[in-house]
Formats: sequence, C-alpha cells, structure tokens
Amino acid sequence: MRKLINVLFWCIVVSTQVKGQGAISNDWVAFRQTIDIQTKAKKKFKVVASVKVESNEPKAWAGIWSRVDNKTDEAGFFDNMGDRPIKSNSWQSYTIEGTIDENSKALNFGGLCSYNGKFYFDKFELFIENAKGVLEPYTIMNAGFEMPLKNGEIQKWEFGIEKGKVRKVKEYSAKLDKSAAAGNTSLLLEGTGIVVKETGKIGNIEGASPQIGAMISMLEDLKDRVERTVKNMNQYEIDYLHDEKANRIGSLIMHLAAAEKYYQVLTFENRDFTPEEKAKWGTALDLDKGGRDEWKGHEIKYYLDIYNEVRNKTIEELKKRDDAWFNQQVMKEEVTNHYCWFHVMEHQSSHLGQILFLKKRIPPQKEVLLEQKIKN
Repeated sequence: MRKLINVLFWCIVVSTQVKGQGAISNDWVAFRQTIDIQTKAKKKFKVVASVKVESNEPKAWAGIWSRVDNKTDEAGFFDNMGDRPIKSNSWQSYTIEGTIDENSKALNFGGLCSYNGKFYFDKFELFIENAKGVLEPYTIMNAGFEMPLKNGEIQKWEFGIEKGKVRKVKEYSAKLDKSAAAGNTSLLLEGTGIVVKETGKIGNIEGASPQIGAMISMLEDLKDRVERTVKNMNQYEIDYLHDEKANRIGSLIMHLAAAEKYYQVLTFENRDFTPEEKAKWGTALDLDKGGRDEWKGHEIKYYLDIYNEVRNKTIEELKKRDDAWFNQQVMKEEVTNHYCWFHVMEHQSSHLGQILFLKKRIPPQKEVLLEQKIKN
C-alpha cells in the first residue's frame, strides 16, 4: 500500500510540473540565462553574440536581448534589437550595452527569433564593469553551444523570457549545427508552419466590395487579438471565475460567437433566432448565471473552433453582398447593416478588454498534493 501511494504521489507531482512547462503556440521564441545581480553603484554591462539568419520570409528576423529585473518589479533596462533586426545570412557579431544599479536584482540575456526560417546563434559573451571602471568578462555556461542537447533542451539555457517559466514553442525546433562562428557547433532554431498574416491595413479584401472589405479586415484584426490573448491558456485559466458577477474567459469567447451568430441571422436573413437557435446560443448570448454555469470544462480550442466556424460563415456571407446592401436599413430596426457589423466589431474590442483584465487577475494554480496517511 505504501509503495502504491508513493507512486500516485509522484505521478501527480510530475504531471503538474509537465503541465507548467508545456509547449505553447507562437510566432517567435526566445532563450535565456539569468544571473543574480547586486551592486552598490551603477555599472555598465555588454552582451555580445554571433548570429545569422536563413529565411525567404520578409518578416523573419533574429536578435540578441537583455533585460534587467529590479527589486521593486519596476521596468529596468531592456533591449531586444527590435529596432535593428538581424536578417543577414552570414555570421556577424552583435552587441547590446546597458546598465545595472543598486535597485537591480537580476540580469537576463539570450537570443530570440521570429517567423519561419533557420536562426543560428553562437559565441555569447558577457562583460560587466568592475570597480575600476573596466568591462571584464563574466563566465557564461555553454556560451558556444558545444554541450549536446538533452530532450530538445539547451543545456545551461532556458526557453522563455522569465526565470523558472520554461516556454517552449511548438513551431520551433532546436538542434546543434556544424555551421559555427567559433568552436565546433552553433545553436540552430528552426521555425516552420507559421502563418504570417498581413497587419496594419484596412480593406482591400479579395472578393469583397470596398466598405465590406474594410469591415472584414477590422473584424479579423480584432479576432486575431482575442485569439493571441487566449490561445495558450489552460483549462484552469479559462474556467477561472474572478467573482460571482464576473464571467469565465471561455464563456466570453462563446458570447462573442453567439452575438455574431445573432447578427448573421438578423442581417443576412432578416429574422430573429428560431427556438432551436435560441436553445443553442441563448445562454452564451445572455451570459449571467446561466452562462457561468454552462460554459466551463472545455479546453480553449473548443471555444476557438466554434468562434472560427461562425466567423468563416460571416466572411462567406458578407462577400456575397455589396456596399449598397451594406447601407440598407435592417428590417424592423432603425439601423443599417453596416452599423450592425460595426457593433459586432466594437463588441469584440469591448470584451477583449474584459478578457485582458480577467487574465491578469488569475491566481497561480495550486499544486495538487496527495496527503499521505498511512497506517502500518
């Protein structure tokens, strides 16, 4: 009996650890080392590394990065080379220079890359100013990536941007490569399968009239923001209820889908929900206690699949219509079709703000430990 309980205990602990370190989906990845910093005076530091990029994708880039964490949790020095992205396909050395002071507690440094391509990193160096004002070398473990990977992990480095929070990304694989700036091997991060969406533009949607194209692009931009916010949340997070008057994040995604479904039948078919549709969508549309009780217990993919299915229907139907229809008045309403879909767009924006508010207030999930009470 004692042996069985011990096995169950370790299974629970291991499953909790693995869940906390699960891979996420993202269009960029970062790796880092963190060192504790304590100083009584302001000091300079410098991070140097060799990097090269092989990609045919215009948006693909790499960089080295550094961040200083302060004792008060206020923002310290930060630079990720976002203003000078690395795109060269030949080895070059790059430098970040910053400062630490008496308020600093940790220095983070490493590399990052974004979108599809092959991104190579090698020969990391760190220099910290000494009492004589000279930048002297600080020893970095596995600075040249000569140590073999272990189960896809980079020895002495961690994926992610925060200490203790390993964030591997599904779209990126890591391996050692014989192309090296120094030594025998370099670190190669390869990004594949990342869909690059055009952003920063309104309209010009293929198959759509001008005004409808503009609306589709705004609807899609906001849905993308909602998806980016929630797509890597676990079931505990999307089911978390902030208080008795709040809504769960999963139910809010269902609410967005239900509201959009309602405006589909209103504008495309000039009618209200049928009893069957109301039974299917009503609690999500109204939320309140019914929505809190019903919409829980699913992974985030469940909600996003429904949301995307509804959106695909919206785009399909909008493309069948023109700007003249867009400006027609909705039957029995004192608004136009254009105004209805403007409301769907701003409705997403409103609930995105609510989702962001709730997400920041989710407490850490408590570890489940099996209490051992054994009688011999």
